[in-house]
Amino acid sequence: MTAIQTTGLTKRYGETVLAVDDLDFTVEDGEVFGFLGPNGAGKSTTINLLLDFVRPTAGSATVLGLDAQADGDEIRHRIGVLPEGASVYDRLTAREHLQWVIDTKGADDDPDSVLERVGLAGDGDRPAGDYSKGMTQRLGFGMALVGDPDILILDEPSSGLDPAGMQEMRDIIRQEAERGTTVFFSSHILGEVEAVCDRIGIMSEGRLVATGTIDDLQGELDLGAPITLEVETVPDDLGLERLEGVRSVSVDGRAITAMCAEPAVKVDVVQRVASVTTVRDIVSEDVSLEQLFNTYTKGKRDEDVTAEVSA
Repeated sequence: MTAIQTTGLTKRYGETVLAVDDLDFTVEDGEVFGFLGPNGAGKSTTINLLLDFVRPTAGSATVLGLDAQADGDEIRHRIGVLPEGASVYDRLTAREHLQWVIDTKGADDDPDSVLERVGLAGDGDRPAGDYSKGMTQRLGFGMALVGDPDILILDEPSSGLDPAGMQEMRDIIRQEAERGTTVFFSSHILGEVEAVCDRIGIMSEGRLVATGTIDDLQGELDLGAPITLEVETVPDDLGLERLEGVRSVSVDGRAITAMCAEPAVKVDVVQRVASVTTVRDIVSEDVSLEQLFNTYTKGKRDEDVTAEVSA
């Protein structure tokens, strides 16, 4: 079954702002789909359209085969949502927040088990108003997990978390995916998306400009495969440009970097360099998600989109 599908989904604000422009995409049941784009690209608006928080100007969306507008109540009962900047009730404890969601969904979750899972064991009886931003994010994630949801929709799920918290959240996302939950999330941390997603979609100026696995997108762009060798001395004539499949060569101090048309060419580069000088170190890289992102959005990054990879 298709978990999420949009057809011609469009949202205008007034006559001048086109937030989402004729959006067509599909998220398959059980996959982890990462949604990327710079600020203002339309990511949050798309999520709000899926949740029927705002109504589309044109087009349609289905979630779990249900119409996002006509069947909003049923959809919300079957999914878990962590909105960006999730807010809490200051006077209620974390346990009371979870119990409210459990009662609303008619679920049988144990609040203590949820608290332990999201790293809040021992803090369940504290007023949420005393929580740090990271603790509030953990609580919001715990609320999203209540009721064994068919889909998790997460908007910037690691916001406010330290590196350990990010890793714990990634682990839970993987666990949910392994048991068949569909996960749809937007994130500005490219390494986070790269670590857990089966496929990604990249938004730019309201349009979906690319979708697929990282390998698929790399193949479409043909960006090449870089390799860097640190050598004892750099010969006057390396001759690397004459090797078939080597697109460019640069030298920075004792570091030689060759951009290869395909990974197999890297072997020829190493052999050639090793034949004329002593190689001290080799760094072989794949095309990064950051490179793909910048290429598909034509460099329209901002300071909120980072290539951070948290341990």
